[in-house]
Amino acid sequence: MKKLKERWGVSSNWQLAVIFIVFSVTGSAAAKIAGPITEVIGITKDWGGWVYWPIRILLIFPLYQVLLVFFGWLFGQFTFFWNFEKKMLRGLGLGFLLKD
Repeated sequence: MKKLKERWGVSSNWQLAVIFIVFSVTGSAAAKIAGPITEVIGITKDWGGWVYWPIRILLIFPLYQVLLVFFGWLFGQFTFFWNFEKKMLRGLGLGFLLKD
């Protein structure tokens, strides 16, 4: 835990626990929301698993990014998650999406 706190610049175990909670809530919410969204755009399991699941995963990814910053803000950790998000986008070669 100590190395993780140093790597993320976190000072307390409480803050680390909140960060873990945000990650778990975000993942669950993104997976839950992706189902109805795929239905609204007309993509169902009837398309077959080889089509449905890759599309759903591609849908979950940007949804997760947005929700991560939202839930980070909601739990009082906006700065941490905004910096985390910027680092992730740059690592994926999507840094051009950032305006700073």
